[in-house]
Amino acid sequence: MADNRPIGVFDSGIGGLTVLREIMSAVPGESTIYFGDDGRAPYGTKSHESIIKYSLQDMKFLESNNVKLIVIACNTASTHAYGELSRQSKVPVIEVVNPGARAAVKATRNGKIGIIATRATINSDVYEQAVLSAGSDISGLKVISRACPLFVSLAEEGWWNNEVSRLTAEEYLRPLKEAGVDTVVLACTHYPLLADTISSVMGPGVQLINSGVAVAAEVKAMLEAEGLSSDGLNVSHAFYTSDDPDRFEQVASPFLGRGLPAGTRKVAVDVIPV
Repeated sequence: MADNRPIGVFDSGIGGLTVLREIMSAVPGESTIYFGDDGRAPYGTKSHESIIKYSLQDMKFLESNNVKLIVIACNTASTHAYGELSRQSKVPVIEVVNPGARAAVKATRNGKIGIIATRATINSDVYEQAVLSAGSDISGLKVISRACPLFVSLAEEGWWNNEVSRLTAEEYLRPLKEAGVDTVVLACTHYPLLADTISSVMGPGVQLINSGVAVAAEVKAMLEAEGLSSDGLNVSHAFYTSDDPDRFEQVASPFLGRGLPAGTRKVAVDVIPV
């Protein structure tokens, strides 16, 4: 029997739309509900305790909308809160760290992998450990991590490929270039928006890993394995934000195209008890 409940996706802001875009492409017959917590973004500068609290509130909001699966489309929330969410959630939860780590290990040719993310993600060390675990059979595997906090602001300002973004990228990425990495994990969902600039700075021999593609494949596999696939009829995509819906749609529209997002509504998740 078909399960027409929507897939729930949340992020600290608009960056998770890069994951949603891949999910919509991989399973076009599925409805989705997206929540961007713009009012409390970015999560990457918050404490471990705050990130868990915010993520639990986001999860409970999506559960209140009768979702059948929750995707944590935020690397910071995945690294800090996945364990707690998976324990408390009433539905399956998919995070973005391990799919991205596995993709990076598969892509590298010289065993030198760079990870760029928010400061909270880098400090958690979860992503580095995920890469080392996924590549445990690669002799001499080396991981070089670098926090790039300004990339989030540049992405949300729409400054994806200009002089400011390039100068910022050159400063942030210098240690990765010096280390000779051949693969870079974009370990923040905002960062794919800056992919052209990052790729230009790193050079043609370096492959960028967008974990959204790997996450979408995992979503598709889980829906099929758990018998959660929809019948593909009456597909809808709903959007919520904790900040200004008009600004959300204005900034987010280049992510998705197809006239989306539309009809975005504001919701106060900060009052949800955890």
